[in-house]
Amino acid sequence: MGDTESIARAAKLAFEASQLLPASERTNALRAITKELQANKSQILEANRKDMEEAQKEVAAGRLSASLVSRLDLAKGDKWDTMLQGISDVSDLEDPTGKVTYAKELDDDLELYRMTCPIGVLLVIFEARPEVVVNIAALAIKSGNAAILKGGKESKNTTTLLSTVIQRALATTSLPETYIQAVHTREDVSSLLSLDQYIDLVIPRGSNALVRNIQSNTRIPVMGHADGLCNVFVDESAKLEKAVRVILDSKTNYPAACNAAETLLLHESVLSTLWPPIADSLLAANVQLLCDAPSLSVLQQNPPQKFETHVRRSKGEDYSTEHLSLTLSVLTVPSLSNAIKHINSHSSHHTDSIVTESEQNASTFIRGVDSAGAFWNASTRFADGFRYGFGTEVGISTGRIHARGPVGLEGLVSYKYVLRSMSDAGHIVGEFGGGKGKKKFKHTDIKTDSLPF
Repeated sequence: MGDTESIARAAKLAFEASQLLPASERTNALRAITKELQANKSQILEANRKDMEEAQKEVAAGRLSASLVSRLDLAKGDKWDTMLQGISDVSDLEDPTGKVTYAKELDDDLELYRMTCPIGVLLVIFEARPEVVVNIAALAIKSGNAAILKGGKESKNTTTLLSTVIQRALATTSLPETYIQAVHTREDVSSLLSLDQYIDLVIPRGSNALVRNIQSNTRIPVMGHADGLCNVFVDESAKLEKAVRVILDSKTNYPAACNAAETLLLHESVLSTLWPPIADSLLAANVQLLCDAPSLSVLQQNPPQKFETHVRRSKGEDYSTEHLSLTLSVLTVPSLSNAIKHINSHSSHHTDSIVTESEQNASTFIRGVDSAGAFWNASTRFADGFRYGFGTEVGISTGRIHARGPVGLEGLVSYKYVLRSMSDAGHIVGEFGGGKGKKKFKHTDIKTDSLPF
């Protein structure tokens, strides 16, 4: 407990010290981090390569899933450049703190303001993706929050070096270098979860089991970022080309992502028309199809290529499974209302999409689906803080309180009420009430988006 308590205490002190600094210092810190990351790129990618090698051994031994390894590779494609671009995008965003979201004049010379402010110290627990260290550090710094980060053991070398580089950059700025810290073991996390006097919010990114375990073992508020069990529903008015594009992108663009589609819902009227060419396109992309009886029967009548190797009968649990691979569960439904009922009872309330030409059906779907994202004729893969214009994200919140969907800067601020009396005598509550001679509150709007002092 000693080491973790000192980490948590240092984070709290760093947060408190940062509140006395101008917002421009936080922006300067982000620039310093970008510069330091670029200067240490080769060392970071080498650490990542070592993590990849160890992870592949774990996959071969059956102790780690291949989907986790695909999230681990920091050198893959444009991931490095995207990571740095995320810092730049966050840096360019407007400061989310100090904004007035409610302003009233309660009496002559008595004004009430609701002002956004940082949450405090964040404990963020995540798996595999090492760039999350940089994403969260950028968001935390910009929003005025200190953060303690815990990555998965499979990315230990990368996350350790990334956090060291970030702290090295912070040491050249006005922000304390302990503003962003990292821990590395489950024991560290268990200890930190008891330190509610220092830590203000826990953000777990991972499986439902991870989120539930943390919620059960802490008094600290938890913002859950759990599974992504996303659905695409093709209704009776859908156009084939549009349906194929949306479904293929939702499933195959990045199958291991939490916003990839895991279940395809088909209105029964499209089984003989749209379903065969949709299945052809999915099989051509090497997708394994787990079909219910009606959708399987249609394909059996005129078996497509790869039918024998890539199509099989589904099981009940397939519709509650996050495959994180080129596997897609297929279910036939008799109506829009049945599609909505299935999604609300089987999905993870992450992101779900309808392919339809009916505005009424789209409106019913959007209002009826109880998910953080409800899309119309668009891939579920759009559910992302970077794509939403948040710069980057802490994760996707599937809860219903405080923040929902991709959590960017706005999800990392709270608010405080500021009451200002400009009277020579000050204001007291005893002057107000319903009795004779008592004042009544005015509650008139003040037009402002920032404090006037």
